[in-house]
Amino acid sequence: MNTAVINILPQHIQIIRSHAENTYPEECCGIILGYLENQTKTVIEIIPTENAWSAESSNFAHNETEYSERRRYAIAPQVMLQVQKSARDKSLNIIGIYHSHPDNPAIPSECDRQYAWPAYSYIIVSVQNGKANELLSWSLDDQHQFQLETIDTINLAT
Repeated sequence: MNTAVINILPQHIQIIRSHAENTYPEECCGIILGYLENQTKTVIEIIPTENAWSAESSNFAHNETEYSERRRYAIAPQVMLQVQKSARDKSLNIIGIYHSHPDNPAIPSECDRQYAWPAYSYIIVSVQNGKANELLSWSLDDQHQFQLETIDTINLAT
């Protein structure tokens, strides 16, 4: 049983939802920065990125090149590296990736599973007819299968 929890602020969820709606009908993607303590990930920053699928699809399995940004996403390696360095400077880590599923449920695809990294959270937002809908978070178990994570929306006192 997966007891993983991801803590996230309402404004982080809004950034993801807005990015998903603004890129519809294509998939959006971005990087989640934060830290892991015990089984709990805490989101500190959401970094929207460009969907670089067209430029990066040749780095994936041969049969994946037929897809477009409407059905796939990729974050350019140089962007991942740049964000990783920036995160380290802030004593943070990349703890996950988010992306949207235009006109599809917020459930990981087989492609999502194949290319997912252990220990990362994968937040997926379903966008139906241009409107952000269900938002779920997933992580891989020891059998490299996705399990639902609990999303705790936190509010910080000002």
